[in-house]
Amino acid sequence: MLRNCNQTIRGFCDSIVIVLWDMNMARIKQLSKNLINQIAAGEVIERPASVVKELVENSIDAGATKVSIEINNECRDIRVADNGSGIHPDDIMLAFSKHATSKLQEDEDLFDIHTLGFRGEALASIISISKLTCTTRTKEFDTGTKVKCENSEVTKVETGCAIGTIMEIKDLFYNVPVRLKFLKNQNTEFSYIQEIVQSIALSHPDVSIELKKFGKTVLQTTGQGNQTQTIKEIFSGEVTNNLKDVLKTDELSGLKISGFVSTPDYTRSSKKNYHIYINSRSVKCPIFQKAIDMVYKHLTANNKYPFVVLNLEIPPHDVDVNVHPTKKEVRYKNPNQIFNFIYTAIQAGLSNYTEQNITPIGTTPATSQDNVPDKERENSSTTGVIQFPKPQNGYYVDKEKDTMYISNTEMAKLETQASKFFNNPIQQTQIFSPQTQSPVENSENIIGQYHDTYILIDREEGLEIVDQHIAQERYIYEKLKAEKNIVSQMLFISDVIQISATEAELIKENLAKFEHFGYGIEFLNDTEIIFRKIPQLLSKVNPKEILADILENLDGDNVDNLEEKILITTSCKASVKANTKLSIWQMQEIIKNWRTTKMPYTCPHGRPISHIIPHKELAGFFQRGK
Repeated sequence: MLRNCNQTIRGFCDSIVIVLWDMNMARIKQLSKNLINQIAAGEVIERPASVVKELVENSIDAGATKVSIEINNECRDIRVADNGSGIHPDDIMLAFSKHATSKLQEDEDLFDIHTLGFRGEALASIISISKLTCTTRTKEFDTGTKVKCENSEVTKVETGCAIGTIMEIKDLFYNVPVRLKFLKNQNTEFSYIQEIVQSIALSHPDVSIELKKFGKTVLQTTGQGNQTQTIKEIFSGEVTNNLKDVLKTDELSGLKISGFVSTPDYTRSSKKNYHIYINSRSVKCPIFQKAIDMVYKHLTANNKYPFVVLNLEIPPHDVDVNVHPTKKEVRYKNPNQIFNFIYTAIQAGLSNYTEQNITPIGTTPATSQDNVPDKERENSSTTGVIQFPKPQNGYYVDKEKDTMYISNTEMAKLETQASKFFNNPIQQTQIFSPQTQSPVENSENIIGQYHDTYILIDREEGLEIVDQHIAQERYIYEKLKAEKNIVSQMLFISDVIQISATEAELIKENLAKFEHFGYGIEFLNDTEIIFRKIPQLLSKVNPKEILADILENLDGDNVDNLEEKILITTSCKASVKANTKLSIWQMQEIIKNWRTTKMPYTCPHGRPISHIIPHKELAGFFQRGK
């Protein structure tokens, strides 16, 4: 009987499974055109700013010199008008279909992208989630075409209009309620739009761009082709007054970087002002950002970042922009070379170096890129470029795309090796030659000292106030960094310094680094050391105090920064202190030396060294006309 019950139960369970399977069984069918576009729109159109980006980029690809953007109805109504080439009437219906574009004529063109758009997804995605009207005309026709799109259905009629294209978006996300629900308030959404428009305007200073919010113009550029003027129009004259030019080219590899970076004493509280571009396309690139961060690492205070507008021109076949539908991510064929190139260019701009043509080691100058064989062009390396390890763990090479990808771990190693390389003054001098500068005067028009801490200087542009300690600290830091052999002073008597077991291991592993900067350390036992010598600059400083500063906040996670920590601490301890009375001669010497530094903006901790109060500001305070 028990066996019969078990068989009955088993059969009953089997029947339940069969019924459930039949209930869940569905036949495969083709999705509707509108549903396909709505699914794709989720990748391309994230928010109203995405629509603005796609439409404005289309305008620029069409050769427009004027683009007007109007935003209304809580950022759900968008109008973009341009004076570009327009859309041919025979192509207008095709333009709104999936994967249709004028920017790729052959399959191979995907690896030679010269336009901002190329995927042919944007318009098809937009018409699936909004009500769109397009009015367009090309120069070959006296009349234009008006197209209305709703639910991916397209109708067209003939109409009168100017040459160019007007795209009018109404009720964005009207048929996607979940997406509509999760939009932010209109001010937040407009801020995203404004950021997108600013970014496009900065990379295309030859295009006049106007942005209107609910009928009021909030951004307008004149399109004069001058990037400095565009930055001034978007931000302010204060920004342009604190920028340094960046320009570097490498004819052999076809690389060029141009733009501006702010001086280290002019910073922002976030990386929001990293405006970085690859072939005039705004991108999010960790290699690009890491190069910027590395240059400013010891020039700015913690959590302070520069203002950056940089465009890297690179042969299209050496970069993959077809990584994500938003085209914000890129991958390079040679990421190490790109990192080096960007790093050295920014460092040169801040250091007042001028660009010069460099002949790679073991090669002869080439008059034209076309004369260099492809093999030689790939294998050539510019003098001073860091040679990183061959691709192995942490790297992935896609042989079909001939592209190298790099992991976060390898990026950290890359940063460490770059730091070591750029601390070597011999290699650095092979890359650049100093820009001709006016000779440093033997005497400054020094007024005197304020509070025995600040040196006051009468300059042509105003009253300059210099912090005596950090001005000297900057000079000593750069001097020590360039020294091969630092002069030491022997100590016949030294205090015994107690250290922890962890600190002992750290010191033992890095004795050579301490020795390089003039420190001789001897272990008495596992937790006690004495100094046998210290840098001559620090003859009046207690070694215990020096070591405490070096080891402070230093742990296993940032042991790679130990050499820099030693250098910074030595510079700080050797510099004249605040509240120290100085003679005019001493002040002259500090200022003269400081003027010769490569990075005269901040101390190694990132604090600003000087501040100028313009004569006009002083005169205005005292109500003087002139």
